[in-house]
Amino acid sequence: MLNLLVNRPRLLADRKLLGQWGEERSEKFLKRKGLKTLTHNFSCKRGEIDLVMVDADRTIVFVEVKTRANESFSPSESAITAGKKAKMVRTARYFLATNEIEDRPLRFDVVTVILGQKGPVQIRHHENAFVP
Repeated sequence: MLNLLVNRPRLLADRKLLGQWGEERSEKFLKRKGLKTLTHNFSCKRGEIDLVMVDADRTIVFVEVKTRANESFSPSESAITAGKKAKMVRTARYFLATNEIEDRPLRFDVVTVILGQKGPVQIRHHENAFVP
């Protein structure tokens, strides 16, 4: 999408663009780990899930991506509140029902992407970050 060296200031200035960039980076990161994308930005009345993927063992993986310019105020993971978890679970159940997916293992992961003012991007993958 964007060349990081040239566009870091642009990403830091535009939260929506930063979020989209972070989701793309997360998806590429997870694909390198062997996951395959089912869909991105799945939304319904119940909520939204950034990425829905499938792992090599056929586990359906619902991924919340948190992208930040920095973590000077708090860790990115702290943005995954109890309310956000509950919404993700309801949305995941809806996704499974509408796609007639049954009897498959599932998990909820969180990926954090920290851009920073300079230096390499930090990506942290919290596999099975919470259990419903």
